[in-house]
Amino acid sequence: MVNVSHRKNQHNAGTWILLSPWILTLLLFWAWPLLYALYLSFTKYYTLTNRSVWIGFDNYVKLFHDPAFWQALWNTVVFVVGTIPFTMFFALFFAAVLVRVERFQHLYRSALFLPSVTSLVVIALIYTNLYAPGGYINTLLRLAHLSFPKQGWLLTPSLALPAIMAMDIWISIGYYAVLFLAAMQNVPQDYYEVAELEGTSKWSQFFTITLPVIKPTLLFALVLNTIKSFQVFTEIYVMTRGGPLGHTSTLVYQVYSNAFESADTMGYACAIAYVLFFIIAVFSVVESKLIRET
Repeated sequence: MVNVSHRKNQHNAGTWILLSPWILTLLLFWAWPLLYALYLSFTKYYTLTNRSVWIGFDNYVKLFHDPAFWQALWNTVVFVVGTIPFTMFFALFFAAVLVRVERFQHLYRSALFLPSVTSLVVIALIYTNLYAPGGYINTLLRLAHLSFPKQGWLLTPSLALPAIMAMDIWISIGYYAVLFLAAMQNVPQDYYEVAELEGTSKWSQFFTITLPVIKPTLLFALVLNTIKSFQVFTEIYVMTRGGPLGHTSTLVYQVYSNAFESADTMGYACAIAYVLFFIIAVFSVVESKLIRET
């Protein structure tokens, strides 16, 4: 019994030793910054002097009276609501098409997935040129004798955010399409064979067999896409810096702007970050419940 207990203790010690790098990394780069940011959200932090003054809930109260925050919140919600349905729809569509393709499926899948693995900065710079006053999009519209924004898409307040949203949808479709394709390929063929014998149409099979079976993947993709969309930043930073007139400013861009472009609003930036964290958590829980109940 002593030897067994000793070996068990050795085994447990070895397990903790092997896990220690991951645990230390988690504590050092995730748990500690998370807790420290929570503390800073209740302070007025001076970056240059590394000094913080406790001010309680003042930063959170300031949010409700800050027009820039509300505009950024509205832009973020519009981005989320305006991109997720289209991304999910087209991803499901392309996955449903590819699952029936036998020849060159790997080629089509790679072409569809390529934008998702290309540097977002590179894509944003390319689209910045496409959306420019003399870019290809305006040139094609001019040749077709159609109206176009003469100052460019990204400098037109009503078109800047939709233009970035269209780019984001194009980038994201391939990633989620590959996820859905993998899930569809794992649906037992017996289900479809029985449906064929019963005379069920392909369209009905998709809704009665495919979608229910891939529901876990659909939920994962929806929550992941929601989190990613709420955290949109790189496109905004590279293409517009929140302009024109704040029409593309998002919550994460507000966090960046207050944290690193000002010397005394780090605490306010942390407060915005925690409000965003709460919003994402609420949306994720609601989406999970809605899909599980359907």
